Amino acid sequence: QVQLVESGGGLVQAGGSLRLSCAASESIFSINTMGWYREVPGDQRELVALISSGGGTKYGDFVEGRFRISRDGGKNTVYLQMSSLKPEDASVYCCYAERLAYDYWGLGTQVTVSS
Repeated sequence: QVQLVESGGGLVQAGGSLRLSCAASESIFSINTMGWYREVPGDQRELVALISSGGGTKYGDFVEGRFRISRDGGKNTVYLQMSSLKPEDASVYCCYAERLAYDYWGLGTQVTVSS
């Protein structure tokens, strides 16, 4: 079972930046896909960014080049660098991992953006 622990959320002004971190309990290279989703109304989750074990990335349409996902294999950590934040980016950001067809989720970290 993969355990995921997020950090780095907080309060930022519109136009500012934050970096989120997601530490995995085992090697991220043993995990097919890792990334971030965020909560939206209706108890749904919206794709923010994904990175595969091969390094390929995918972003939600709303990102528009403002966010970048990266990883550090030595630290078993995936990062989400967020820039040009907007008030509508405020949400709980949840780390995600998929391995052997099982999905794993972190508890989430709150991002608040003031206008």
